[in-house]
Amino acid sequence: MTISTILIILLILIVIGALPTWNYSRSWGYGPSGGIGLLLLIVLILALTGRF
Repeated sequence: MTISTILIILLILIVIGALPTWNYSRSWGYGPSGGIGLLLLIVLILALTGRF
């Protein structure tokens, strides 16, 4: 496995963990998972173009 594959898998797990499904995090909205999702999208695009 390359470092980019490991990083993508790790970011996917972080996005799943940041979803506001718990009672205490419902007031957060989708901000945490949206920001991490954007980071995941950037890393994915860089990995697919071969620049990462």
